[in-house]
Amino acid sequence: MADYIFLIPLVILVARIVETSLETIRTIYINRGHTNLAAGIGVVKVAIWLLSTGLVFSNLQNILGLVAYVAGYAIGTVIGMQLEDRISIGNVVVRVFHPGDPAPLIRRFGEMGYGITRLDGTGYLSSPVAVLFMVVPRANLKELLSILDTDYPRLIYTIEDIRKGSDESRIFHGEKKPWWKRFLGI
Repeated sequence: MADYIFLIPLVILVARIVETSLETIRTIYINRGHTNLAAGIGVVKVAIWLLSTGLVFSNLQNILGLVAYVAGYAIGTVIGMQLEDRISIGNVVVRVFHPGDPAPLIRRFGEMGYGITRLDGTGYLSSPVAVLFMVVPRANLKELLSILDTDYPRLIYTIEDIRKGSDESRIFHGEKKPWWKRFLGI
C-alpha cells in the first residue's frame, strides 16, 4: 500500500489538469457560440471529473490527493487558456487606429486577403484617425499581429472575439487553412 501513496495523488493531479483544461476551453467555446464543440468537450470533461473526484472521495485520508486535486484545478486553468489560445477556431474583429493616411496599410492587408472597412474618427485629445475594421480568422491573427507589431509599432489596435456573424458574406479572401490545422493551431 505504501508503494501507491504517490500514485493516487499523481493520477488525481493529471486527471484534474486535463479536466479543468477541457472545462476552460468548453466555457470559452460556449461564450463564442460553438455549441456542438462545447457539448462534445463536456462529455469527455465530465467522465474525467468523475474519475478524479471519485478518487478524492474514496481516499479522503490522503492529504496529498486533496492537494493534488486543488493544484490540478489551478494548473488546468492556465493550461486550458494557453491551449485555447493556440486553437484557431472562429473569427475576431481587429480594430486599427491609424493617424494619417492609412492607404498603404489598407493596400497591404487587402492584398493579403483581408476585407477592411474604414471609418474616420476624432477624439477629444487626439488628431483625426482612420479606424480600420477587419474580421480576421483566428488562424491568421498571429501573422497579422506580427506585421502590425513589427512594421507599424506605433499604431493602436484592439481585438475582440466574435460570438456569431453572418454566414452569407465572405470575410477573408486569402487562403483558408484546413479545419484540422486551425484546431491544432498550426
